[in-house]
Amino acid sequence: MAETLIYLIRHAQSRANVEPIVGGMKGDVGLTALGREQADRLGERLKSEAIPADVLYSSTLPRARETAERVASALDLPVNFEDDLQELRPGEADGLTWEALIQTYGRPDFRNPHQPMSPGGESWAEFLLRVGRMMHQLRDSHPGQTIVAVTHGGFIDGCFYQFMGVGNTYGLGFRTANTSITRWSYDHPTLDAPPREHPARWVLLSYNDSAHIADIPTTEEPAVPIPTEDRAG
Repeated sequence: MAETLIYLIRHAQSRANVEPIVGGMKGDVGLTALGREQADRLGERLKSEAIPADVLYSSTLPRARETAERVASALDLPVNFEDDLQELRPGEADGLTWEALIQTYGRPDFRNPHQPMSPGGESWAEFLLRVGRMMHQLRDSHPGQTIVAVTHGGFIDGCFYQFMGVGNTYGLGFRTANTSITRWSYDHPTLDAPPREHPARWVLLSYNDSAHIADIPTTEEPAVPIPTEDRAG
């Protein structure tokens, strides 16, 4: 069986990236003007490179939906929306300012993999389980195909924790840029070969490719509390 390719694309710059608001489903109000320009550049690149995508997925959070909808025509594909491609879910803190979150629930300790930001939210450990489950679901649903998924910085970071053995406690310094492209492949095992000769494995092909927006200046300072969403560019 041919390898399965998964293109993970971080959404374009959103209001939740540059305003001190916790951007879950309630706090996320979509892209900034710069984000819309980034998404259009992404679409132009995908079209010019003629990526042979078989299917397009997107997180259901507004910033990802808007990004995916702006690039769908470049791929000539409909968007399949999937809740499990969402960023770390903040729980009751969704829509609060950073200051209000601290006053209400205390400062989040992201070093503790079992502590959510607020009641009803996901812990880092729970989030990583969701990331791994979603990636395997994409792989199993489209074996041997090329998948494009518009998602979030945390989801992209989570794949490193899942597939590269770097542990389950948040702490690595990823800086995944808006609309950047990260590519993974899954090398399916040959059924008649011993596992040691042809093991099934995830392979990282490229990370954080944002050449299509390299000339667009970004001046906003990061403002959001979720570490995986702390880069405006």
